[in-house]
Amino acid sequence: MSFAWLKRYLPRSLYGRAALILLVPVVSLQLVVSVVFIQRHFEGVTEQMTRNVALELRYLLGIVETAASPEDALAALGAVSGPLAFRVSLPAELPDRDQRLFYDFSGLQMMETLRAEVDGVRRFDLAVSTRQVWVWIDTPHGVLSAMFDRRRVSASNPHQLLVWLVVTGILLSLIAFVFLRNQLRPIKRLAAASAEFGRGRIAPYKPTGAIEVRAAGNAFLDMRARIERQIEQRTMMLSGVSHDMRTPLTRLKLGISMLDPTPETEALERDVADMERLLDEFLAFARDDSLDDPQEIDPEVLAEGVVAKFSAAGAQVVLAEVAGQGRATLRPVAVARALENLIGNAVRYGTLCEVRLAISDRAVRISVEDDGPGIPEDQREEALKPFARLDAARNQDRGSGVGLGLSIAHDIARRHGGQLVLAGSATLGGLKADLVLAR
Repeated sequence: MSFAWLKRYLPRSLYGRAALILLVPVVSLQLVVSVVFIQRHFEGVTEQMTRNVALELRYLLGIVETAASPEDALAALGAVSGPLAFRVSLPAELPDRDQRLFYDFSGLQMMETLRAEVDGVRRFDLAVSTRQVWVWIDTPHGVLSAMFDRRRVSASNPHQLLVWLVVTGILLSLIAFVFLRNQLRPIKRLAAASAEFGRGRIAPYKPTGAIEVRAAGNAFLDMRARIERQIEQRTMMLSGVSHDMRTPLTRLKLGISMLDPTPETEALERDVADMERLLDEFLAFARDDSLDDPQEIDPEVLAEGVVAKFSAAGAQVVLAEVAGQGRATLRPVAVARALENLIGNAVRYGTLCEVRLAISDRAVRISVEDDGPGIPEDQREEALKPFARLDAARNQDRGSGVGLGLSIAHDIARRHGGQLVLAGSATLGGLKADLVLAR
């Protein structure tokens, strides 16, 4: 039997599920003790005590039955009812129906026992006073009413054990919640530190809690340190590569400049320029946002600045829509570089570019759409890889790229805990690139 349908009703958080694991046994134990022990125990005690009262009532009925008249019966009852702790009346008026409080379960058991043990029982009244029981019984001389103390047929404080169970259950649950919160706090701190690192931020974190949680925290710190070392080593290595490659490129440019202008020298100059551009793009991809610190900025101001930069250069770029408002903690230089790459691709392969900004509680989405040829759906994943050049599907008249623009934007998005999503533009018919950044 599958219980998959039950998952939708279960808490999603670890704290909620741990609390459920804690409360279910406690509540179940109290219910079992209440139903199985308390109910059966007090029912048995009530039945036993009621039988003793029934024996005395039968004795009173025997006196009434042997009396010659109602007056003689009432006189004989007066002599014995006092010592037996009964207050009787004969004849008495019979009520229309039984009276009982809805939660008086022991009273229900007492009524059933008296009806089974004493012949002629007609009515009960347990609602006038919780300390008294009134019972009406048929006799040869009329209806006999008898009143006796409720404590004679019910155990005193029948719900005392239940109250103690509830109180102690609540108290122990509160104590358990305190310990549970202390145990789950290190896990939440580890999750928060991991989420911050996924967004490219280094949050202070020290492993605490149980041994298993400490082991996971230490593993996270080791992983974070290794990744930071790899990024630092990559940046240092490529900085050295940049220095070593720029020296021979400078000599080549100097040597070519000393030659007479010919078609061959012009081709060589273009090749050197392409090599320099390739080197610059490669270094930008390698170091991406390593030189940029997270800051609390207004995404709308950043988008407007990048759009204004392209518009001043003569490109048809507009900020078409801004939805939502607020500030977000981002790396402004890195995000601006990613947006410049996306807009640069749009104006390279199209004539019109529209930028849309949407700010929500959890993310910042920057959409860049163009009217170019777009990228086929089966090649969009390949387009996000470094040095991927899909110019066969794009416009060759605008020149070819290095193949790092989308990859840099994708890497920056991932460092902000987001992603770069490529799709078709429904408004312009070209490519739509959604740069999603976690706030």
